[in-house]
Amino acid sequence: MAPKPNRFAADDPAIARFNRHLVAERNVSDNTLGSYAVDLAQMAACKWGEDAPPPFRWGEFSEEDARGYLVSFTRAGAAAATVRRKLAAARTFCRFLQRENVLLDNPFSLIRGPRSAKLLPKVLSAGDVAKFLAQPEADFKAGLTGEYQFLRDAALFEALYSTGCRISEITPVRWGEIDFDRGSLIVTGKGSKERLVILGRPALAALKRLRAKAADVNPAFAEDSAAVFLSDRMGRMYPRFVERRMKRYLAGAGLPADLSPHKLRHSFATHLLDAGADLRSVQEMLGHASLSTTQIYTHVSVERLKDEYASAHPRA
Repeated sequence: MAPKPNRFAADDPAIARFNRHLVAERNVSDNTLGSYAVDLAQMAACKWGEDAPPPFRWGEFSEEDARGYLVSFTRAGAAAATVRRKLAAARTFCRFLQRENVLLDNPFSLIRGPRSAKLLPKVLSAGDVAKFLAQPEADFKAGLTGEYQFLRDAALFEALYSTGCRISEITPVRWGEIDFDRGSLIVTGKGSKERLVILGRPALAALKRLRAKAADVNPAFAEDSAAVFLSDRMGRMYPRFVERRMKRYLAGAGLPADLSPHKLRHSFATHLLDAGADLRSVQEMLGHASLSTTQIYTHVSVERLKDEYASAHPRA
């Protein structure tokens, strides 16, 4: 079983200084900050126990302790990607402790994380995307959902597929941030980096219909400062809410229920590359820092071509 986090780790002076470093110098997101907090609390528990009070003697953390910490996750059945993430977080923290003269050597520097086979991302075909995007209207016409919910969901999923954005990039958008004339939007991605994304004609039309309906519900909901996408209670929309709405429409369209909103992002990239889009342009649209991250979608395209070849060529 993986170590439970130390209950008092947040009060450790070294961890507190590291958190300030992450915010001030590395500008990490709240999600990343939360992940580091759990990782370091587990590191402390592995060495000193779940109930040990700080300050922790990080200068005593050895390479043997480091290996034992990572092995605990492997024995607990953690995925290779999880172990590698834990290793990366631990290395970063210990590198900070070296800078602070708490550690002479980084106990994680010579440890290699487990390898895992690269899995190609699941994508929807263009036909399946069309079926999925048509489902909110089908539900509305069948009396299964209200008009505002239909227009909101149609606009949301059209925008996700049109831009290739992550949920966390689309849900905070406000009306004033959409350039309806140019069909574009500036979103804030990982590391608080802004990028321009394109809204296609169907997405723009769906957003215009949603704004008109929002003004009918409450004029304040259509003002430039108002959030575009609201929950059923007209409050902030969270990722889990989007996931639930997607599963509803997947079921109605007869598509696999295990598909997530992120699969629309995968589909966006793959369909662009299938149609001959430039890899660098797709990288920019996705907001990837490295081209190698985007290149996985070229493999998806090749695998699709191979499948078509195998099903159609007499000597495949």
